[in-house]
Amino acid sequence: MKSLLQCHLDSWIGSLFSTSKLLSDCNTFHYNFKLSFCAMEKDLSIATTHLMETGEMENDPESNSLQQPLLKRDITLSSIPLAMVGTKVSHIESLDYEIIENDLFKHDWRSRTKVEVLQYIFLKWTLAFLIGLLTGVIATLINLAIENIAGYKILAVDRLVKQQSYLTGFLYFTGANLVLTLVAAFLCVMFAPTAAGPGIPEIKAYLNGVDTPNMFGAPELIVKIFGSIGAVSAGLDLGKEGPLVHIGACIAALLGQGGPDSYRLKWRWLRYFNNDRDRRDLITCGAASGVCAAFRSPVGGVLFALEEVTTWWRSALLWRTFFSTAVVVVVLRVFIQYCTTRSCGLFGKGGLIMFDVSDVTVSYHAADLLIVAVIGVIGGVLGSLYNYVLHMILKLYNIINAKGRLYKVLLSLSVSLFTSTCLYCLPFLSRCSPCDPSFPDSVCPTTGRSGNFKQFNCPPGYYNDLASLLHCTNDDAVRNIFSTSTPTEYHPLSLIIFFVLYCILGLFTFGICVPSGLFLPIILMGSAYGRLLGLVMGSYTKIDQGLFAVLGAAALMAGSMRMTVSLCVIFLELTNNLLLLPITMFVLLIAKTVGDSFNPSIYEIILHLKGLPFLEVHPEPWMRNLTVGELADAKEAVVTLSGVEKVSRIVEVLRNTKHNGFPVVDQGIALRVGLPNTATKLHGIILRSHLVAALRKKWYLKENRKTEEWEVRQKFTSVDLAEKVGMTEELEVTEDEMEMYVDLHPLTNTTPYTVLESMSVAKALVLFRQVALRHLLIVPQYQGAEVFPVVGILTRQDLRAHNILKAFPYLAKPKSS
Repeated sequence: MKSLLQCHLDSWIGSLFSTSKLLSDCNTFHYNFKLSFCAMEKDLSIATTHLMETGEMENDPESNSLQQPLLKRDITLSSIPLAMVGTKVSHIESLDYEIIENDLFKHDWRSRTKVEVLQYIFLKWTLAFLIGLLTGVIATLINLAIENIAGYKILAVDRLVKQQSYLTGFLYFTGANLVLTLVAAFLCVMFAPTAAGPGIPEIKAYLNGVDTPNMFGAPELIVKIFGSIGAVSAGLDLGKEGPLVHIGACIAALLGQGGPDSYRLKWRWLRYFNNDRDRRDLITCGAASGVCAAFRSPVGGVLFALEEVTTWWRSALLWRTFFSTAVVVVVLRVFIQYCTTRSCGLFGKGGLIMFDVSDVTVSYHAADLLIVAVIGVIGGVLGSLYNYVLHMILKLYNIINAKGRLYKVLLSLSVSLFTSTCLYCLPFLSRCSPCDPSFPDSVCPTTGRSGNFKQFNCPPGYYNDLASLLHCTNDDAVRNIFSTSTPTEYHPLSLIIFFVLYCILGLFTFGICVPSGLFLPIILMGSAYGRLLGLVMGSYTKIDQGLFAVLGAAALMAGSMRMTVSLCVIFLELTNNLLLLPITMFVLLIAKTVGDSFNPSIYEIILHLKGLPFLEVHPEPWMRNLTVGELADAKEAVVTLSGVEKVSRIVEVLRNTKHNGFPVVDQGIALRVGLPNTATKLHGIILRSHLVAALRKKWYLKENRKTEEWEVRQKFTSVDLAEKVGMTEELEVTEDEMEMYVDLHPLTNTTPYTVLESMSVAKALVLFRQVALRHLLIVPQYQGAEVFPVVGILTRQDLRAHNILKAFPYLAKPKSS
């Protein structure tokens, strides 16, 4: 038995024996040493015999020889590696962002020529260009489809309402929306459950080091495209911004691996990107490109990736991300120019500025800052309240969605029916307003797809202000409510109805099984309360009501999403008014500060709700009162392998454990020439995938020996080790092969990150997150010939506050005064 003794000798021996020979033997070693089983075999046999004779030790029939405990004990630090990705519960693993410096990697690195290095650099920039190009093209096609489908639907409804065929208009409007919602929900439920939702929390978790399965494949990309077209065209209170981020990430992942899993290109150049580190950089470029395509904001897209989704950043990645977003902007500009000269159906006119308020001269005084501060405070309070209520509703939706596919589709259709009923019927509650005589007839009333003064059910010369906000696409609704120099266009009652309606729809729409985004619903809610505040404060300030709407939208987004820098730049690029910068910064800072005092950001809440093991940037204060050695004591005994290991032992380890990393330890190493003492050496750590690769390649030795450097290169390449392996159960090993050996030295990462057992958990968490580790080895504080070189191994699940508090609940209790 090679299991390790994982608790201090003085604690477990003192608790089990009052007087025995063991206590005197233990005094020969320091009580804080972690000794191997080999060093204590004789004493443990005595202890085991004593326990069996006194009945204090029970046989566990389900235990195996690999995990047989030396003494009966409770393992308290545990975790459940399951999480919800999209609307599908999946098994979660971590990613290998750390460079595996084994013999193969070192040889591959030394043998690279300058030409190969230039190829690698050129390919990275080429892929960054392709990511921006494809994201821009797909985003343009999505916009074309949404504006045409929704536009013709709205025109048909307006025509029926003008003919006073109200029931027919309602049936047509509701039926069309139900069909579009059904298409989106059916695609998600049947073909790609992970495509539901925005995808941003899963991308954020992936860039944090969590492998979110079935998240970036071809089915998810296709369903995300057509699902978002159907959902947004159906008039649901959601946006295409979140899905576009996911689409950009999918494009990046597929380009990096050479296409879908079943039809991957085997180009020699692509082997450079067959690792998690480079794939992470590509997905970062894709996420930034998605934000840029959604808001036509290149700098905002880069800052969004930096501030919100990425955990690890460097200057070279900044350049490539900016290059990708620049390509997106060029593509969008080309298509917009094309649509102004050719027929693009009902695609809206305009340039890259979506909600232009550049014609307004922003002038404010010191007294206006108090009003702006009020907007920020209200935005922070409403944003945190929105997060809290949405959290409760998502818990309810999880229960409904867990009942099966039919319930997911029915929930989506129910929300669509309620939304269609409200959007169609509520404008009839608003009174008609006469058009300003100074406006030409083509401007007021508006009879087309969009416009600030929609006639709807009003007589000629009058308009329905609530219909101008509800009977249009979400983009047009934002454009209308952001409109400036229109102080009397919207009645207070209409704005109140609009605000309350979109608060309700925003809460109940997010979470259904369709691609959805949070940006636009929050912008609509925030702009409504901002415009209402502008009506109330109109006599005390000269700030335009349209600018009040912009500030309200920014405040509510900061209060919910807790972003500042990226949001500030996005709003400046959306509105094209640099004079808004000071007060926008001011309102964002206040809203974020107020929101942080109540609850986390909406994406952090969703990450927690889905169970994704995301590591936060700041450790909990109580983590400084706990050492990593104490964490190791609360875990199962660490499983180690010898440098030259028997095949049967490797197979046993793979089949009886779920660990993905195993310390490789060499025993009997001579300390100095001529001295009889020997020591145990920690050679490094080997990944589970590399063990499986060695067994698949049948790299066996008939005798227990180390191999030469040239031998491993004949059998393996660095590309072989980068390939994803299958299930352990698929391995076929004969009885004769079980008695053979495998030299693990060439496959072992000889430079793993290690920490002393006395290090605090808080410090270890910072190191683990900043270096993007998957495994962190704990080494003993004291060194000696008979001291085992590794105490334990930490993974991201071990460093999560939730899991630690299960094992050490007293840490969460406040100190008594």
